[in-house]
Amino acid sequence: MARRIAVAATAPFGADVLERLAGSHDVALLLTRADRPRGRGRKVAPPPAKETAERLGIPVAQPARLDDTVELDADTVVVCAYGLLIPESLLSRALWLNVHPSLLPRWRGAAPVERALMAGDTQTGVTIHRTVAELDAGPIAAQHAFEVEPDDDAGAVYARAAEVAAALLDDVLAQPEPAFTPQPDEGVTYAEKIRPEDRELDLSRPARELVDRVRALSPHIGARAVVDGRRLIVWKAKVAANGSLELLEVQPEGRRRMTLDEYLRGLRE
Repeated sequence: MARRIAVAATAPFGADVLERLAGSHDVALLLTRADRPRGRGRKVAPPPAKETAERLGIPVAQPARLDDTVELDADTVVVCAYGLLIPESLLSRALWLNVHPSLLPRWRGAAPVERALMAGDTQTGVTIHRTVAELDAGPIAAQHAFEVEPDDDAGAVYARAAEVAAALLDDVLAQPEPAFTPQPDEGVTYAEKIRPEDRELDLSRPARELVDRVRALSPHIGARAVVDGRRLIVWKAKVAANGSLELLEVQPEGRRRMTLDEYLRGLRE
């Protein structure tokens, strides 16, 4: 049965979940962040979730901060890659369900997919939990695990997570009163926001570690390396048969992404 909900989302992952939810639920409102400069030209543009909402005809609100003046027009709010603090005064006015792309309590925080890949995790998943004041610590309504394939990058994991999230939410939203289970105290880890230094590849490190970092930052951020004195963004790499790092797709400064062969051919010309 369709259920009237609001969605709070900003990033591409949130946009993906929003689109999937809109196919089976009445989405009354999207709460999202303000338009901001994006891309190489730094032109002001709407966040991905707003672009999706406008295409689907969903009303959009972009408050700079959340307070009692925000009208929700729904008794359930799905939060997914939103990015604003939700005050207690609003949490008490509706059921807020957070979509988190990890197996909580592992990888609470801003970059759960990226940190899981950097750590070499072979399994992750999606958790639907009640939003509370403490970061990603609310009781769990649903959780589902899936395998991370050796060649999966963050884009592939986020896409799989969005598919899983929509299915979990359909089940949770179908319940008149969702049941919640407290998160265990053991196994808590934190996924800190990706910092500039996290993007740097130390080519003296083991190849497997470097490949995992590249996977974690592709296709949305990009790892960086200095190769033969030239700075490159590295989008794809693998562990070669001899155990060394093999670059597969790179981007020289000021140029497009290309295969390593294209890059080397350009150097010879």
